Amino acid sequence: MSLRGEACVVTGAAGFLGQRLVRLLLEEEQAAEIRLLDRRVRPQLLEALEDVRGDTQLSVFEGDIRDGEFLRKSCRGASIVFHVASIIDVKDAVEYGEIHGVNVKGTQLLLEACVQENVASFIYTSTIEVMGPNARGEPVVNGDEDTAYECALKFAYSKTKKEAERRTLQAHGELLRNGGRLATCALRPMYIYGEGCRFLLGHMADGVRNKDVLLRMSRPEARVNPVYVGNVAAAHLQAARGLQDPHKRNAIGGKFYFVSDDTPLVSYSDFNHAVMAPLGFRVQERLMYPLWLLYSFCFLMEVLCGALRPLVRVVPPLSRQLVTMLNTPFSFSYQRARRDLGYAPRYTWEEARRRTTEWLASELPAERQRIRAK
Repeated sequence: MSLRGEACVVTGAAGFLGQRLVRLLLEEEQAAEIRLLDRRVRPQLLEALEDVRGDTQLSVFEGDIRDGEFLRKSCRGASIVFHVASIIDVKDAVEYGEIHGVNVKGTQLLLEACVQENVASFIYTSTIEVMGPNARGEPVVNGDEDTAYECALKFAYSKTKKEAERRTLQAHGELLRNGGRLATCALRPMYIYGEGCRFLLGHMADGVRNKDVLLRMSRPEARVNPVYVGNVAAAHLQAARGLQDPHKRNAIGGKFYFVSDDTPLVSYSDFNHAVMAPLGFRVQERLMYPLWLLYSFCFLMEVLCGALRPLVRVVPPLSRQLVTMLNTPFSFSYQRARRDLGYAPRYTWEEARRRTTEWLASELPAERQRIRAK
């Protein structure tokens, strides 16, 4: 199925994944309109898309995803919503009310807007972190959608994304005002990398400050499978085509799918080295500190910050949950997405690494200058 002639809404359209998804929709589909919904959409983004826009109308909707009337206006006359927007926070730096308001309430209001405005299809961008790893660091190697795992999530980010995903899947089959039915599905990408990834920029900056030696926060054996942003965008497009197909709609509706690719299994720290080694970076051979010492330090910091919380909010630089996430083998297969959605990675590991490294190389001079200026 094609999205030709349809009106599509992309929330978080100015973000890392959102921009890539909009460009892919323009390159491969002849949608009548793509609506870029975000708090702010820079004019430079629209200019950068002009070369692939064709006859598709690009419409900008700037506003708050917690505003129901704004969402209804954004969805009016649309047939499909890609809900990419969320607050990403792996340090618990954001107040719970704020992250819940955007990630959960915003998703609920958007689902309600779809029902009220007769939007037929809804794709939610979830995350591997709704699965874990749990606080005990129990590993998963090449898991799938049937893998049983006790989550016991601690991050507010993980909890709110899990709740938003649950509400999305529960909404599958809801009656629209025009008598039709809403079809929903959720995608759970692994850690997403590629051009524009702010986490990679942060790791590179730490390496520059450490005389071009990347910090090791992950044991080499704690292997995960990161996924390239271009492949995640492709999975969204395949999910949209599936939900638009009457023969597949009910088969994939109400389900979640893991999204990975052929990036080799590797620890987070060794992955950083893999994409930055061509730029002259090395990586520490061993963890900065033994794991028991890191956990002890994090525990003390959490107790201290908790005691100060009534007076001032202090965010520790590291938490036990983050240390666990970085040091737990946790990988998942994309074979069910291949089978049900027809998803296949568009970019090989070699091409994804080359593109990512070239982007980092373009950012490196400014990063060095910024750090020297401090």
